[in-house]
Amino acid sequence: MSDETVLLEIDNGVALVTLNRPEAMNALSKALRARLYRVMKQVDEDDSVRAVILTGAGERAFTAGLDLKELGSEEGALGAANAEGADENPVKAIEVCRKPVIGAINGVAITGGFEVAIACDVLVASSNARFADTHARVGIVPGWGLSQKLSRMIGISRAKELSFTGNFLDAETAKDWGLVNHVVEPEELLPLARKLAEDMATIDPTFLANYKRLIDDGYAATFGDGMKLEAQLSSEANSQVTPEEVEARRAGVQARGRGQG
Repeated sequence: MSDETVLLEIDNGVALVTLNRPEAMNALSKALRARLYRVMKQVDEDDSVRAVILTGAGERAFTAGLDLKELGSEEGALGAANAEGADENPVKAIEVCRKPVIGAINGVAITGGFEVAIACDVLVASSNARFADTHARVGIVPGWGLSQKLSRMIGISRAKELSFTGNFLDAETAKDWGLVNHVVEPEELLPLARKLAEDMATIDPTFLANYKRLIDDGYAATFGDGMKLEAQLSSEANSQVTPEEVEARRAGVQARGRGQG
């Protein structure tokens, strides 16, 4: 395998981005974070890429979070937990990409790795996957969004249980709690992620990018403000669609539905 800290493969409109430090449980070293930003920027700017899969090398870890060896040996390394720049903050690096990002969680996603996982738009998990928030156990306050996002995804009481105990959440429970959409055996993980990505890749890329932004912006707002945002954008966009275009697309949807039946 390549010695690059992040691998990139592009095939049929789908970019596969792999965190590649399996010997260190794909820990988020400074070099890996910088490389991840460059890769995510590259796939965002590549018109041939319609959707992205983010995963980790090997079966042990998606990512174990910040590189603890690096944190213990470099002055100021802990500042990465509060980094503003996308070249240091992997969550912001993922957010650079306007295309849908599917997190294929192949192993443990711990602390900062948990934050990277929930930065993805959709999560699918191997039966090997486990999630843990150990911020409280190591005495570090999260800076990449976990304290706010997790409770909105699984409920405040469940989020507090995970964060206050540092206990692991297994893949099936994560699915039951709504954190991940699907759980499959390890060998089925990337094929499932690719199937979802290829389905997303059939949507007009400009429309998909705008829809992603609408959902994310509304999610970050109050419900009322989100509804106002939807009404505004819906009115602007739908007024430009002709009845003929709607009919042609409706026929395509019906044909696809028959093929999936």
